Amino acid sequence: MLCCICKEKEATVHLTQIAGDKMQKVDLCEECAKTKGVNDPTGFSLADLLLGLGAAQEIDQAGGGSGLKCPACGFTQADFKKAGRLGCPACYETFSEPLGGLLKTMHKGTRHVGKVPESLRQTLDLSDRIKNLQKRLTKAIEGEDFEKAAVLRDEIKQITARAASATAS
Repeated sequence: MLCCICKEKEATVHLTQIAGDKMQKVDLCEECAKTKGVNDPTGFSLADLLLGLGAAQEIDQAGGGSGLKCPACGFTQADFKKAGRLGCPACYETFSEPLGGLLKTMHKGTRHVGKVPESLRQTLDLSDRIKNLQKRLTKAIEGEDFEKAAVLRDEIKQITARAASATAS
């Protein structure tokens, strides 16, 4: 069996982690095991090892970037492959191209959207709806469709009144 990292040498170190009903196996050659700190049980985490392995493969597949160095912290691609973590927030911009594919596989996307409280989300939805109606109102006035403009104006007034009463309570 070949090493999961270098894919060249025979694997002599076999790690298995069972968490709940999931099992993960990693097979390493002696050199890769030493570079990952496997000989020191306190010096590594299997999750970090797996993250580093996946990241290294993803960055290699993306190609290039081997000369990249973060201007803020000096972190290099080799440092990322070794640690499995980035050095600072600026690293995300520096390594954005090679890490794009990796982040897409690890998360649902490459942009954090977070969660919004329900009341704020409703307010934002109303605000967006009012903006949309105002654009339509402007177009109706420009097109001299005053009947449609009057309907849109009344709808904007109703939504604005509803939003005002929602924030008051």
